[in-house]
Amino acid sequence: MNFDFTAEAPKLMMLLYGVIAFAAVVGLLLLVLDVLPARKDRWIALGLLAPAGLLLLVGLVVPAIRTMILAFMNADSTEFVGLENFLWIFTDKNSGMLPDFGATPVQYGVLLSTLLWVLLVPTVSTAVGLVYAVMVDRSRFESFAKSLVFMPMAISFVGAGIIWKFVYEYRQEGADQIGLLNQLVVAMGGTPQQWLLDGPWNTLFLIVVLVWIQAGFAMVVLSAAIKAIPADIVEAARIDGVTAGQMFWRVTIPSIRPALVVVLVTISIGTLKVFDIVRTMTGGQFGTSVVANEMYTYSFRADERGKGAALAVLLFLFVIPIVIYQVRLMRRRRLEGAR
Repeated sequence: MNFDFTAEAPKLMMLLYGVIAFAAVVGLLLLVLDVLPARKDRWIALGLLAPAGLLLLVGLVVPAIRTMILAFMNADSTEFVGLENFLWIFTDKNSGMLPDFGATPVQYGVLLSTLLWVLLVPTVSTAVGLVYAVMVDRSRFESFAKSLVFMPMAISFVGAGIIWKFVYEYRQEGADQIGLLNQLVVAMGGTPQQWLLDGPWNTLFLIVVLVWIQAGFAMVVLSAAIKAIPADIVEAARIDGVTAGQMFWRVTIPSIRPALVVVLVTISIGTLKVFDIVRTMTGGQFGTSVVANEMYTYSFRADERGKGAALAVLLFLFVIPIVIYQVRLMRRRRLEGAR
């Protein structure tokens, strides 16, 4: 593969200009902060936080406000339509983007699929991570065992989707199976299955991918929490003659409850935004679509920006209660610690 320097030179120069501009801004900022008069600490804090605040405003706050405005506009954002786009989510029976669900609106299937993701992924990921953390805690090969489970966290969702798409790959009966799962089925005398086409099981096979990724995160956090349990509590429980099961349910779980809540909340928020896996493996077809995928489909494929924005706002509304719960829980823990 030949490298065309003439074609790539402008891109490289733009990258170089960006690095130089960034270094110049940081250098100027540090120079100004260094010569400030009294109460320098406040000016330093303001100066260092201002760029991040500006980027947050431009990259997050402004787009969020614009999306909320678009949610009340028509497809090409030229006319105010009020709540029409939100009513469409719960009433339209023939949008053409998904299979017809009969008497129920098409988007109900998307909402139910999203709910299934939110219920299963955090629960199963946390359970798998917790059980694994307890099993390998203080074992001889603890570090190696943990690295094996945590490794999928280093893979992007798109990469994970491609890997698992090969695992679920289907070839006709009699042909050589390149999919690991179908190869195992054929080896045991069964017939190959189209795992990603047949609902509702195909959604569960997609959920497995995210559980595979998030279980490592849950394991690391919960393992750290388990190691932080005071040794005197564990020793007292052992002196009292508790069994392994009693130790797990009556000592370990209550002691790591705050960490469990953090893991569940974090994975729940990430699951609500799941898009990459669905888009990579099925494109949202065969009844596997979720709210984030529909948001992309209507905004960029169907050219229905109003409906896409309405789905984005709906997704935001789903996340808000989880965030509020997490904030209230953190405040409560802070108050308890202050006492």
